[in-house]
Amino acid sequence: MTNLKTSLAEPTDRVSDAALYNWVYRLLPRAIWPYAQLARWDRPIGWQLLLWPCWWSAALAPQAVAPSAIHTGLPSLWHLFLFLVGSIAMRGAGCTYNDLVDQKIDDKVARTRSRPLPSGRVTRLQAKLFLVAQALVGFIVLIQFNLFAVLLGIASLATVAIYPFLKRVTDWPQLGLGLAFSWGALMGWAADRGSLTLAPLLLYAGAILWTIGYDTIYAHQDKEDDALVGVRSTARLFGSRTREALSVLYLGTIILFFAAFAAAGMTPAGGPSWPAYIALVIGAVQMIWQISSLDIDDPDQCLALFKSNTVFGWIIFFGLIFSGLWSLSMPVAVG
Repeated sequence: MTNLKTSLAEPTDRVSDAALYNWVYRLLPRAIWPYAQLARWDRPIGWQLLLWPCWWSAALAPQAVAPSAIHTGLPSLWHLFLFLVGSIAMRGAGCTYNDLVDQKIDDKVARTRSRPLPSGRVTRLQAKLFLVAQALVGFIVLIQFNLFAVLLGIASLATVAIYPFLKRVTDWPQLGLGLAFSWGALMGWAADRGSLTLAPLLLYAGAILWTIGYDTIYAHQDKEDDALVGVRSTARLFGSRTREALSVLYLGTIILFFAAFAAAGMTPAGGPSWPAYIALVIGAVQMIWQISSLDIDDPDQCLALFKSNTVFGWIIFFGLIFSGLWSLSMPVAVG
C-alpha cells in the first residue's frame, strides 16, 4: 500500500523542513507548489509577523488624543483587511526577491538547499514573473489608502531592497529586517490620519527591536552553516550571550511601546486605555518565557520560540482593541 506521506509530497517536491500536511500540499496542484514555497504560503508565521505592526498601528491611531468625529476608538475593518492581504502579498514578494538574491548561498545551506530556485524546480525568469505578480497585488492594496500612506508605502521598498545584501557586509542583517518588517507601524497610523506623529515613530522603533529579537532566535537554526558560507547575523554576533541581548531588545520593545501609547494620549491608569497597558505586561511575560526557555543549540526549539511571537502580536493587538471598546463604553463629557 502506498505510504500516505509519500503520496502527499515527494521530498524532491518540497522544501526539506516544510510541514508535510500543510494546506499547500493537500489542496494545491503539484505544479503550484514551487511558487507557494517561493512565497512561503506554507509558512504563515512570516506574513503574521509582518502584519502585526500594521494592525497595532491601525488600532492605536483611532485612540489618539483629539480624534476627529469619524473616529470610533476602533480600527477600520477595511484597513485591517487591506493590511492582511497586503502583508501576505508583500511577504511573498519579499521572500521571492530574497531567494533570487540568495540563490547561491541557499545552495550551500542544508536547510535551504531544497528551495525552488537552488533545487532547479523554478527558473529565475519564472521567479521574477511571480515576484512582479505579487508586487502588483501589493500595489493594488496600497493605492486604496490616502496619498500620504501610498507615498510612505513606496518609500518602504528601499528597506526591502537592501535587506538581502546586509548579511554579506554586517553582523546586523536583523536590523535591516526590522526596518522593513516594522514599517507597518507607520502605515497603520498614516492610513488612518494621513500623517505621522511621535506615537507611530516610537511604535516603529519598538517593533524594530522586537524584530531583531525574534529573528535572532530564528537565525540560531542556521548559525553553523552560516559560519561555513560566511553569512553574518546577530545570532553569530551574540552567541552564548543571546539571552542577555534578547533581554535588552525585548525590554526596549516594551518601553518604546509604553512610550508610544503615552504619546498617543493613552493614560495608563484611571481611563479607558488600561487594557492596552495590561497587554504590555502580559506581553512582557510572554517575552520572559521566550528568553528563559531558549536553548540556542536546539534548532527545533528556536523555531518554536520564533513562531510564538505571533502570540505576542495577538496580545498587544487585543489590548488595543479592548482599550478602544472600553473607550466606547465611557460616558462622553459635555461642557
